[in-house]
Amino acid sequence: MFGSIKDQIKSMKKRDPAARSTLEIILCYPGLHALFFHRISHFLWNIKLFLIARFISHLSRFLTGIEIHPAAEIGKRFFIDHGMGVVIGETAKVGDDVFIYHGVTLGSTSTKKEKRHPTISDGVIIGAGAKLLGPILVGKNAKIGSNAVVISDVPPEVTMVGIPAKKLIK
Repeated sequence: MFGSIKDQIKSMKKRDPAARSTLEIILCYPGLHALFFHRISHFLWNIKLFLIARFISHLSRFLTGIEIHPAAEIGKRFFIDHGMGVVIGETAKVGDDVFIYHGVTLGSTSTKKEKRHPTISDGVIIGAGAKLLGPILVGKNAKIGSNAVVISDVPPEVTMVGIPAKKLIK
């Protein structure tokens, strides 16, 4: 576990030009704090301690402004920059090396007990305020522009912008 925390901090330091020290990241990065709480709540969720898992998730939201459901699956070196207002739903799956900014929602369009939140592949960057809704798949290394509303699958290596989001033609 400590190896993955070190890896997480090292990744944040590498990807954030504003990060001045390891101690600053440990003390002042709410994305790191939310991820730490999520790892604990996710473990508890998986061993069927649902209420405790939800309570830790709720406490994390209160302390960080970031809401990650305990059942959501989060990959390695996930980076939430700034973080306030981020919401990640119950059936969301987030790959490795994903980078998201504040105000991002990985939300649902259904109330059925089924896969209803996005799956985000490795290396994706999601801009501030973007809303990704429903059981969509965002392909590897895709980029989602700030305030985009994504309601359908996104191919790998493309940039999506607008409402509704469309592929950016270069």
